[in-house]
Amino acid sequence: MKPILIFCVCLAMAACATVRPGPEIFDTAEKAIQVAEIAGGDEFAPVEMRFAREKLASAQKGMDKQKYEVSVYLLEESEINAELAIEKSRTARSRRRVNELRKRNEELDARMRATFGDEFK
Repeated sequence: MKPILIFCVCLAMAACATVRPGPEIFDTAEKAIQVAEIAGGDEFAPVEMRFAREKLASAQKGMDKQKYEVSVYLLEESEINAELAIEKSRTARSRRRVNELRKRNEELDARMRATFGDEFK
C-alpha cells in the first residue's frame, strides 16, 4: 500500500510541475506587434503599442526566471494590446478618410452653389 501511495504522490507532483513552453509561444505576440507597426500603431495607438512591447519584454524576463504561467499570461496581454493597436489604427485611418471626403464634399457643394446659386439642392 505504501509504494502505491508514494507513486500517487509523485505522480501528482509531476502533474503539477510546470513545463517550460517552447520559444514558439512568442511568435504570435511578436507577429501581432509587427502587424500593428505596419498598420500604423506607433502613430495611431502609441499607448497600446508601448503596452504590447512592455508585456512581451516582461514575458521574456519571466521565462528566464521560470515564471512560465505568468509569462504566458503576459504574452496573451501583449497580443491583445497589439490587436487593439491594429484596430485603433484602422479606425483612425478610416476616420481620416471620412473627414477628407467630407471636406471634398463641402468644397464641391460650395462650388456648385457658387455656380448655380441657391437653386442647387
